[in-house]
Amino acid sequence: MKKNAIAGHSFASWEAFEAHLAKWEYEVANVRIHGTTGEAPIARFERDEAHRLKPVGGRPSFGSLRELTRVVGNDCAVEIDTNSYSVPWRLIGERVAVTVAAGEVHIRHGMREVAVHKQSEGRRLRIVDSAHLDGVAGRDGAVCRPEIAAPTVPSSSPPPSLLRPLAEYEAAIGGSF
Repeated sequence: MKKNAIAGHSFASWEAFEAHLAKWEYEVANVRIHGTTGEAPIARFERDEAHRLKPVGGRPSFGSLRELTRVVGNDCAVEIDTNSYSVPWRLIGERVAVTVAAGEVHIRHGMREVAVHKQSEGRRLRIVDSAHLDGVAGRDGAVCRPEIAAPTVPSSSPPPSLLRPLAEYEAAIGGSF
């Protein structure tokens, strides 16, 4: 594999590396004639093994479960197989664990499940749970700024305090995480 699948390649991200390997496996490794057996691995698998594999106890068959690690991007999402799946915005920059199985994408931060999405069958799609964006400034359009008032004559009284209780900030963003 080192001399064939990845030789001479560089990858912008782990996701790009995984996508390249999956494509190489499907288009090169599974269809070429193997030096020892004299046949393509996919043909041998389909003839000798595929019909023998059955689900065990209602669980998905072997190979249909993937465990991945991703970092939440600035767009409140993680990328899996070219698709973006949303997570709560407060996790931007955090490392999350992703399990892809049985047509679903489960995303955990630590021991807590923070998102579940139906796995998309398309490519380059954005799957968003709008609750993940609650509290994001400008979520429902552009951020509005108050009109600028006409200049006033400075008063002799000191300016009001710029500090506010933390409870006001939590209320503005929808509570603490």
